[in-house]
Amino acid sequence: MASLRPWFALKSVPGVGNLLFRRLVEQFGSPEAVLIADGPALQAVQGVTVRLAASIQHHRVPDAVDRELDAVRQKGYTIVTQADPRFPPLLSQIPDPPPFLYVYGSLPDTGLNIAVVGSRNATDYGMTTTRQLCMELVRQQVNIVSGMARGVDTAAHSGAIAAGGRTVSVLGTGLDHIYPRENKRLFHQIAENGAVVTEFSLDTGPDAHHFPARNRIISGMCHGTVVVEATGRSGSLITARLAAEQNREVFAVPGNIHSFKSVGTHTLIKAGAKLVVHAGDVLDEFEHIQPRGQRPSTPPKPALPALTDDEAVVIGSLEADPVHIDDLARRLTLSSGRLSGLLLQLELKGLVVQSPGKRFCLTPGVDRQHKPNQEVSSE
Repeated sequence: MASLRPWFALKSVPGVGNLLFRRLVEQFGSPEAVLIADGPALQAVQGVTVRLAASIQHHRVPDAVDRELDAVRQKGYTIVTQADPRFPPLLSQIPDPPPFLYVYGSLPDTGLNIAVVGSRNATDYGMTTTRQLCMELVRQQVNIVSGMARGVDTAAHSGAIAAGGRTVSVLGTGLDHIYPRENKRLFHQIAENGAVVTEFSLDTGPDAHHFPARNRIISGMCHGTVVVEATGRSGSLITARLAAEQNREVFAVPGNIHSFKSVGTHTLIKAGAKLVVHAGDVLDEFEHIQPRGQRPSTPPKPALPALTDDEAVVIGSLEADPVHIDDLARRLTLSSGRLSGLLLQLELKGLVVQSPGKRFCLTPGVDRQHKPNQEVSSE
């Protein structure tokens, strides 16, 4: 931790932001060299005034720095600086990368990084589509990056983990403040299957202005950003704009033309974002990085487990979009009680997902082998 102290010391100087921190280190070679430089040498760096140079020269490192480093060590977290080979290489290319990242878990060192972001109040369509897309992407050795927020972000991380892939969450808080609280379990799952990272100190809470700043890291460490659902004023559009400014690819998944939650994604498509229907639409843009011939082929989807005739009829009546149990019962001319039992069995077999409000759809990745025309028996 001693080697990290100069990084924290320089970052704690009032007036030294991320952009100026980078300029100083590029000029002098290391934070240690910056802290012992003389006034005239410091003032030769763009943005350093006489007053700021004096502040750097006479800066007294706060006791909080040593307490922070001790806490990081005790809790098993890692600090990855810009000088560390583990620091995301693409993130180093943006104008104002964080001098260092707090890391819980381990950052992926291979594969494409794709950000998947969207509405916190996602529809069933948005959640299901996100999960399916991320499962498809990680099967092609893509790392999924998102922000662990409610809605689309949660579905992105969950889909990546479910398919055995790697995922990274970039927080707008410190590692000691899991936000939202209901994602505490997901927080640890992400660390076991990738990393949770942040530029904010351990005890930083969820202040509103931190999240736009965090978005530049999400887009900055990725080759491209996919927006699944977004209103006209969604924070996801900030991430998309930052991605474009960072000269990264921007993608958008089309939605319901009548839904206000599709306004943002459709605006992106009109502005030139590539329309995404499946993982191939994303991967096609990166053949220069990972040629299609070098990608592992997508494994065949497993066959459906053994089904009774009645279960097969129910499966044949479900779609990717959730349907209410009462509507499904009318469609099948079946009592809700009988249908509930069949749906429970299909859930236990991993073929059906229940959404809030007793709405059901096929589990992402499950294909119906056939769509029977016979009716379900009433017994």
